[in-house]
Amino acid sequence: MDKERADSYLSKLLQELEIRNFSKETIKGYSKSVEKLLLKCDENELNKERVKEYIQEMLKKQEPSSVAREIFAIQFFFDKILGSKINIPRPKKNKKIPEILTKDEIKKMINATNNIKHKLILKILYGCGLRVSELVNLNKEDINLKEKLIHIKLSKGKKDRFVKIPDSINEELSNYYNLLSEKELFPSNRGGKLTTATIQAIVENTAKKAGITKEVYPHLLRHSFATHLLEAGTDLRVIQKLLGHSDIKTTQIYTQISQQSIKNVRSPIDDL
Repeated sequence: MDKERADSYLSKLLQELEIRNFSKETIKGYSKSVEKLLLKCDENELNKERVKEYIQEMLKKQEPSSVAREIFAIQFFFDKILGSKINIPRPKKNKKIPEILTKDEIKKMINATNNIKHKLILKILYGCGLRVSELVNLNKEDINLKEKLIHIKLSKGKKDRFVKIPDSINEELSNYYNLLSEKELFPSNRGGKLTTATIQAIVENTAKKAGITKEVYPHLLRHSFATHLLEAGTDLRVIQKLLGHSDIKTTQIYTQISQQSIKNVRSPIDDL
């Protein structure tokens, strides 16, 4: 499709997403998904059969879960912009369980960097179970040192929530906070806030320095936070609230990730 026509469609899509008050992340994701489709298809190919072929091509390169997100965006585009509903079945997800970090591995990561900002980023990602998008959007005003709370504003699903500042980092965060002149909690050296890509690089590089061979990414620290809480006996409903999950089913994945119940099983062979 020619660029002018594609830009016209994307402009209409942006307007539709914004008037529905979708989050910045959703707007960015939907726009990117539809843009990729428009680059692959001519205008006369915007139909169900061509979209199914396009989805089939994507499944050869991407995980089913990420392709499912693309389908949501494409169906929204067809329904709201093209005025025609298409029903594309969601690909069955691969039931992979993330290999979480141990407490010792997280400690090694924290100790592997002498950069004060990087160290605090790691501690908050793990210690508070934040999404990387929540971390980069934190401002100084969101930190309540007196009450030891962090206010997460308009997170996923346009919801606010509070998380507790861990006792072990309260003094460190307070010292860092008092030295800041910018409004962002984690400002970029070039001004403004850090990007999610920068946080990703910080986490990956620190893990390598710590000698960790697992695939480490920011969300893995969140997974580890939730799993370690569950293994320590924290109620699943409390974990749901801390993570900001709308549905308890999303939180229940951590009962599958945790291996503590398996470790506690006594095999009958031990009684022979």
